[in-house]
Amino acid sequence: MRAHEAGALHGQVGHRGPSWLERPADVNELVAPLWSRTARKDADGVLVVGGVRLDEVAAQFGTATYVLDEADFRSRAAEFRDAFAGVDVYYAGKAFLCGAVAQWVVADGLFLDVCTGGELALALRAGVPPERIGFHGNNKSVDELEYALETGVGTIVVDSLAEIERLSRIAAALRVTPRVLVRVTAGVEAHTHEYIATAHEDQKFGLSISEGHAFEAARRVLATGSLRLVGLHSHIGSQIFDTSGFEVATRHVLALHARIADELDAVLPELGLGGGFGIAYTTQDTPQTPAELAQGLLGIVAHECKALGLDVPHLSIEPGRAIAGPAVCTLYTVGTVKQVPLDGGATRTYVSVDGGMSDNVRTALYDADYSCTLASRRSDVTPTLARVVGKHCESGDIVVKDEFLAGDLAPGDLLAVPATGAYCRSLASNYNHVPRPAVVAVRDGMARAVIRRETVEDLLRLDLVAGGGRG
Repeated sequence: MRAHEAGALHGQVGHRGPSWLERPADVNELVAPLWSRTARKDADGVLVVGGVRLDEVAAQFGTATYVLDEADFRSRAAEFRDAFAGVDVYYAGKAFLCGAVAQWVVADGLFLDVCTGGELALALRAGVPPERIGFHGNNKSVDELEYALETGVGTIVVDSLAEIERLSRIAAALRVTPRVLVRVTAGVEAHTHEYIATAHEDQKFGLSISEGHAFEAARRVLATGSLRLVGLHSHIGSQIFDTSGFEVATRHVLALHARIADELDAVLPELGLGGGFGIAYTTQDTPQTPAELAQGLLGIVAHECKALGLDVPHLSIEPGRAIAGPAVCTLYTVGTVKQVPLDGGATRTYVSVDGGMSDNVRTALYDADYSCTLASRRSDVTPTLARVVGKHCESGDIVVKDEFLAGDLAPGDLLAVPATGAYCRSLASNYNHVPRPAVVAVRDGMARAVIRRETVEDLLRLDLVAGGGRG
């Protein structure tokens, strides 16, 4: 039988919560690993991030609002840069990108990975040097490739045999020789959600090593005369907490490096390992530090190169989520609180907020778990298990499936959801014609909008039927 359209969430009794969720000794305390590094509660119980009280952010900028902790974001970027010294660290723009973030990334010594012409345009407008940009994507258009070559993008990651032909034709016409990596699938499936595991064979990205497609792609790039093959690129998934998958994938990719050198007489100087490093969304999650990741990954590469008799190539990684994810929390205002009876005489508390799946679709899309906290005051009332839901006309519009919240939560209170920096704003939509939230950067007691809130006027501006006229 087909499940409820809203998903398995509505098939669970769930009134006791998941086994990993513990009732807090003090509902006012933050679970520090889930929050950005400057987040704290003041004596009034108000959440403070970057030295700014979030009730003041709500008053000035409204809700729902993404609150971006600049110091946290930049410190995480610097930690990856330093831990992976000698490696090109690419910030994955798809996680979250705006002009300010693009400028921070470059100022802090990172490269920037984009996957569409729109991301590329934003990066260039922000002043990112094109040679520090890598361009991914499984179906880049002719216009996007022309734009990348005309602006001097540093590296193109080709994803198909058709793209090699397309790119070589454009490069020849423009009389340029772009640096190219071939994206390969190494036959390794990361221990993560099916839709974000990207190295197994049955998916849209890359060219198969086992089927010989990746070798053929390398042969064709080398034969073009207009493209410069510098290496291979592999990405095994997302929200990954150990390096075991990287070990097998690296072995397969480096074996292909060796075969290309032997059979095609081409020594490839570079290797892209991808990223997908996990973050803590709830107490279930135990991410590794950048130093631990570096030790594991660099050790794997050194070991496999030695076994194959290869020189260690120049490496690149892409820790997008691991930089952006923990740096943002989403601030909401509570609109309604209701008790809904469940089977067996239990009840579930539903807390509705002024956002939802239009600003965070990951719960609905990936069955993702999140936490949250009362952000505007203290509470001395016994906590109750609650479900935080959005304002959209969908039963699956759930923001936080289960969390212990103050038992006296009421309309007008502020709630904050941590770890919403990766993919929440990037995946945001105008479902039900809801304008997308502002992104407010906070640091050293100052708050500034880096992306302004959309308005209804913004939405109507795209609608070509004016003033009640007939279509």
